[in-house]
Amino acid sequence: MNTILSPTADPRQSLRDIAFDLPGRFAIARWAPIPLRLIVGFGFMEHGFAKLSKGPVALAAILHALAVPAPHFMAWVTILTELLGGLAILLGAFVFLVSLPTAALLLVAIFSVHLPYGFSSIKLVAITAT
Repeated sequence: MNTILSPTADPRQSLRDIAFDLPGRFAIARWAPIPLRLIVGFGFMEHGFAKLSKGPVALAAILHALAVPAPHFMAWVTILTELLGGLAILLGAFVFLVSLPTAALLLVAIFSVHLPYGFSSIKLVAITAT
């Protein structure tokens, strides 16, 4: 029975309690994280493969131009974090554990690259030229 529109609904019953009584709610909610995991995991892996295909030296040159300490080491850390973290998120394994380094990687990228230089990779190439 739908108690939301019923004139005899119990005012002490919250909307959340009523929503939990809906049939099939948990069957659908169980699958909700899957598209998000696929999109985020694939996104990390795609960026990791792009950096790996250009070579860690190219990423190290960009990191050196941004004054990141130990650019070659950080290039490999970035690539491996994106590849392994993306795979773990894609598979749903160790999501809490890998979300910490991947979130840190995103925050560093936002504040050191994307806010000052924008989201275009053409502008990013100009960083190494200076």
